[in-house]
Amino acid sequence: MKALTWQGKRTIEYGDVADPKLEQPTDAIVRVTSSGICGSDLHLYEVLGPFLDAGDVLGHEVIGIVEETGPEVPGLKAGDRVVIPFQIACGSCYMCGQGLQTQCETTQVREQGMGAALFGYTKLYGQVPGGQAEYLRVPQAQYGPIKVPEGPPDDRFVYLSDVLPTAWQAVEYAGIPDGGTVAVLGLGPIGDMACRIALHRGHRVIGVDLVPERLARARAYGVETLEYGDDVADAIRTLTDGRGPDSVIEAVGMEAHGSPTARIAQQVSGYLPDAIQRAFMQKAGVDRLAALLLAVDAVRRGGTISIIGVYGGAADPLPMLTIFDKQLQLRMGQANVRRWSDQILPLLTDEDPLKVDSFATHHVPLADGPAAYRMFQQKHDGAVKVLLTP
Repeated sequence: MKALTWQGKRTIEYGDVADPKLEQPTDAIVRVTSSGICGSDLHLYEVLGPFLDAGDVLGHEVIGIVEETGPEVPGLKAGDRVVIPFQIACGSCYMCGQGLQTQCETTQVREQGMGAALFGYTKLYGQVPGGQAEYLRVPQAQYGPIKVPEGPPDDRFVYLSDVLPTAWQAVEYAGIPDGGTVAVLGLGPIGDMACRIALHRGHRVIGVDLVPERLARARAYGVETLEYGDDVADAIRTLTDGRGPDSVIEAVGMEAHGSPTARIAQQVSGYLPDAIQRAFMQKAGVDRLAALLLAVDAVRRGGTISIIGVYGGAADPLPMLTIFDKQLQLRMGQANVRRWSDQILPLLTDEDPLKVDSFATHHVPLADGPAAYRMFQQKHDGAVKVLLTP
């Protein structure tokens, strides 16, 4: 089959890889009809190369049609239309019972000290082949796949794989009070969708970004926007009676603009042998913390910060004095897709209140995936969300 594979830093190739096959009785094979390029895929493209091997198949946002199932997948049959959550979870362990599917005890990558396995996302998370491909093997298919109806386009449902539950969890974890205000830092796919969900729930939303097209897109559906700069925390406070918003959603993560020391650390690590790079990144502070530091600065005293941007460094310095003094609450983590999917599905109606049908800015053939990665990483042509079609 054809797929997108990682071949090195900023090098994605479209080509032939082995067809997936059933390996366990709880597996399914899905024919991919659409897959997304996620902001966290850009971390593989730019920073997390030490945890990848040339030829790894990328992608973790998938919708498709079931082709084949193992004997222990009673709930699916060939021809079913399904969305595949980005994490692989069993649905029956203690952690899944707590609604923490990203900590699934059946698929935890224990040799790396990490949580549940993820599709297309490095040795840290199991090195499971991803879904930017024509076909995908789905482990734990007795639980993971979400059946969706025929009829509406893939755009209606594909975001159930990651964007919608991740943004939903970001808003949930933000603990925004009724009638309260949330600032969303970063208006990429997750930040953009978090704004929509917060507005749908009746909150006041302030969005911050550097990219004019992303700011304009957010303003068009009712977000108050600010351009990122040195005085943006003061600007946020000016809009919120001088005290700051009740909550901040940090939707940027490890590659935020600013944090020059971490930027240098990221660049230096790119010249080290893979084994040394891995050790360096696991022990050094290599994340650019500008967005997180802005969140700590801007949120009101007693407020909540919801961190949904991905971080990868193990020794990043946090301003603990300020966090403690301001009595802040921090919540964070990979989204637990199946925890939220039943709450989200009723919103994916013909009324389309979250405007998911028009959320993608680009629809691109899978064969053009390498160019799509470059466009998305460089934020060219107004790229916010790219969907790939095999």
